[in-house]
Amino acid sequence: MRAWWASAVSRSTVRRALASALFVGPILVAINHADAIVRGDVSAGRILKMLLTFIVPYAVSTFSTVQAKLGHGRGDEEPLPAPEHSHSTRLG
Repeated sequence: MRAWWASAVSRSTVRRALASALFVGPILVAINHADAIVRGDVSAGRILKMLLTFIVPYAVSTFSTVQAKLGHGRGDEEPLPAPEHSHSTRLG
């Protein structure tokens, strides 16, 4: 667990998570609050919700980055079967 937290607060993980939050956060705010913003219905509670919206992409990015760095989830899964190719004739 210590390795997980150490990786989560490492500079590279934090930078990646902040970049994700700053890119995805405004998109989520627009999706969830654009109508209220256009109406001028921007209360303190709504601003708090908008700010909290940025936590979601930050958390997802942090989790996925740490999991990838620590190699979790590798080798546990069964390999996917090879796709079957149809033997149709080519028109030409």
